[in-house]
Amino acid sequence: MKQNIRRMIAAAFAFTAVAVLPVSNVYADAHKPKVALVMKSLANEFFLTMETGAKDYQKQNAAQFDLVTNGIKDETDTANQIRIVEQMIVSKVDAIVIAPADSKALVPVVKKAVDAGIIVVNIDNKLDNDVLKSKNLNVPFVGPNNRAGAKLVGDYLAKKLKSGDEVGILEGVSTTTNAQQRTAGFKDAMTTVGAKVDSVQSGEWEIDKGNAVASAMLNEYPNLKALLAGNDNMAIGAVSAVRAAGKQGKVMVVGYDNINAIKPMLADGRVLATADQFAAKQAVFGIDVALKAIKEHKKQSDLSGVVETQVQLITK
Repeated sequence: MKQNIRRMIAAAFAFTAVAVLPVSNVYADAHKPKVALVMKSLANEFFLTMETGAKDYQKQNAAQFDLVTNGIKDETDTANQIRIVEQMIVSKVDAIVIAPADSKALVPVVKKAVDAGIIVVNIDNKLDNDVLKSKNLNVPFVGPNNRAGAKLVGDYLAKKLKSGDEVGILEGVSTTTNAQQRTAGFKDAMTTVGAKVDSVQSGEWEIDKGNAVASAMLNEYPNLKALLAGNDNMAIGAVSAVRAAGKQGKVMVVGYDNINAIKPMLADGRVLATADQFAAKQAVFGIDVALKAIKEHKKQSDLSGVVETQVQLITK
């Protein structure tokens, strides 16, 4: 009897040893990467659309990765975006996909994340090349060619202008690469037609600031024929300024982003054109680059430099 009991106990231990091993392997294989999407202002419809697209994508691929999304209160809240990245580092996420509020100021905390072993992918607004080089840092950029996109819009406007016509440019946050590139694209188009750019002023991507800047330009330069806004929020502000100045039909407005709020203005002519850079897809493309790097056990330094995404002219 005692011998039978010993055999049963031995068999039980043997079964336990066999059973435990596969379970531990399952847990090891079941680790899902956690991706943090860090955006700019969630008061901007563009980034709300981006967030929705990313969340929908995660729901469709819930077994593949987890997602946490964060944004800041306005386009210039750089300090808070830096804090968010620091929180993601402490949380030990596997990847950060970031649309930086400032092309230079975010580089040091991005380096901190990379040094912590986190894969970082840059979307929407490119981090500054010179600052990245100074930190010996490689961060892939997934996004459109902003200069080319703005030139598409500017070229469409140029068809309605003639040489010598005066225009003003409402720039985004001037320390961001995408704002600088869009201004450059607008200038390219205006140079081609021979239009005169009277002023370039920052509307900080915001409706109210865009309105204030546009109003000041219309007052200072009464012969303006057009206002070129670096995003649709500022274009909405410019439309209000044109109306308040009594210049509907006399001053044309163009934007960039193709947010839902601009579509009625395109339909009735208050806005002549904008550019669609597919907000809902941008974050998804960035997430895919990050997940591929994690799956293939790539180092940050091994990642490709630029993955260019589509931008499309949108008119009435």
